[in-house]
Amino acid sequence: MAKRTSLHKPTALRLARTLAQAGFLVQERDTSWRLGPAAGLVGARYQAQFDINTCIEPVLQELLLATGESASFYVYEGQMRSCLVRADGPNGIRRHVRSGELLPLERGSAGRAILAALGHPGAVYDRIRQQGYSITRGERHADAASVAAPVYGAHGTVLGSVSLSGPKARLTTRLLRALTPFVARAAGQISYGLASATPDSMRNDWHP
Repeated sequence: MAKRTSLHKPTALRLARTLAQAGFLVQERDTSWRLGPAAGLVGARYQAQFDINTCIEPVLQELLLATGESASFYVYEGQMRSCLVRADGPNGIRRHVRSGELLPLERGSAGRAILAALGHPGAVYDRIRQQGYSITRGERHADAASVAAPVYGAHGTVLGSVSLSGPKARLTTRLLRALTPFVARAAGQISYGLASATPDSMRNDWHP
């Protein structure tokens, strides 16, 4: 913890003990640490606001079956994006993205699709807005390629993006473009479902 945060060890230990008192961390008998039940509760509440079981997971599974590629739904918080739900394809890159992992917005099609939807300036984002999708190959991960489209909530609020991803060696630019109608349809379905589920409070409680 100290190494990852660049904090002094006494400071990291003091913070860990504070988090443990609140139930976010638990110290084992061998002095190792793990996440506590409060962290699970926060994670469950965070996922619940997006109505995963009804609005997202079935659409991603349908997208996976239609294309054979790994399908993911990303949400953005500040300048980062996080994989909220993922359906791994049979020929995908294993452990390419873990659920909950924080990734930069400016690298990878999923993040670029979000930035374009938010109105980020630049020729790259103008093109994404015009096309309605983003394609990247080897940008965030040297061996991966992906195509993504933005997801909106009520009143046009940008919530995140849907992406298909897989090995760059197989997913050529031509193939990724052929997959864009599937991605766009999935993004539209999720947008409609999330906007209908909680139209006025989708992000109010959790946006930083």
